[in-house]
Amino acid sequence: MQVAFGIDIFLENAERYLKGKNFALFVNQSSVSREGKYLFEVLLQKGLIPKKIFVPEHGLFGTEQDQITIEDAVDTFTKIKTKSLYGQTLAELYPKDEDLVDIDTLVIDIQDIGVRYYTYAYTAAFLVRATSKFRIRVLVCDRPNPLGGIVVEGGVVTPSCFSFVGAYPLPVRHALTLGELLRYLNVCEKWNANLEVITLKNWQRKMLYNDTHGLWVQPSPNMPTFETNTVYAGTCLFEGTNVSEGRGTTRPFEIIGAPFIDPQAYAQVLNALKLPGVYFRPLFFKPTFHKFKDEVCGGVFVHVTDVLRFESFYTGLEMVRVVQSLWPKEFLWRQEPYEYVTDILAIDLLTGSDKFRLAIEKGGVLEKYREEYQKEERLFKEKSSSQWLYK
Repeated sequence: MQVAFGIDIFLENAERYLKGKNFALFVNQSSVSREGKYLFEVLLQKGLIPKKIFVPEHGLFGTEQDQITIEDAVDTFTKIKTKSLYGQTLAELYPKDEDLVDIDTLVIDIQDIGVRYYTYAYTAAFLVRATSKFRIRVLVCDRPNPLGGIVVEGGVVTPSCFSFVGAYPLPVRHALTLGELLRYLNVCEKWNANLEVITLKNWQRKMLYNDTHGLWVQPSPNMPTFETNTVYAGTCLFEGTNVSEGRGTTRPFEIIGAPFIDPQAYAQVLNALKLPGVYFRPLFFKPTFHKFKDEVCGGVFVHVTDVLRFESFYTGLEMVRVVQSLWPKEFLWRQEPYEYVTDILAIDLLTGSDKFRLAIEKGGVLEKYREEYQKEERLFKEKSSSQWLYK
């Protein structure tokens, strides 16, 4: 069944929403219609010209890699001023009053991937929160959660580990569309924003992205395919280590490894765990940038054999645990600042607390840790379901 995205429904009535309005957009290259045209492209063709375009990490067209400062500019494609919401300091993540005083309507259309680490949802949330001060009307063109709307994975991030990869108490996989997530935060955080979601048509919570028959446009440079999205909740954990998460290869987050890893030994131990819906293929690779640039690394390719059974986050936890147990002298936690945080390890920010790191440092198993997380998953699902737009 063809799913109609919020952008397509919005564009059918764009003049009604925007004619005579001073409006801004929060978009990037993932903001495409069913015909593959950018939202800003169609609006300009209709003579509806935004006052500015807010852009997230990676920029309007996703040209920049992770944690690279995005500058304000006049975009060469649209000839419109873009306002960056990603810079060198934490303050640059938040819109300023002067960025909002001249608009009465904000249109949000950007593809989230359903994982707490992904920064676009936080930029959208910071914008929505800021609009409440000026009673700006916020229109969210909803898009599917690529991972569906049923499976919740990972415990809720604790306040001590709040960061730009976990700015609110959310689990790793939250099973919400961006529209639902912003509704949920608007209520829980008591923003009282003037928020309206232009809903999907024909989307069901059991649907994965491929089921929608929508175009997949990579939302960021290292999220090239739906397969990447499928594994990301688990393999992104390697950003908190000295093991490569595959940046600098053609299959980021599906390829994992380091020069000190014996790929056959690593794959053998992982496959012996018989984790559901996944097979680990041993390989060698050479990143062209990022960790271990131009060095030969041993590792594995993560093949998802059954996407409905695959537990992405818990698979990632086991992958990290096994590397640490096999190569304890070579394996290290990332010590450098991560997403503006200097005093908390990146792995704790990603997992949401220090529980996982301390457990495997002591050589423990993950069953108790997982049981605690599953309680939090159930509670979050019960609480967040009050803001579901799709049953």
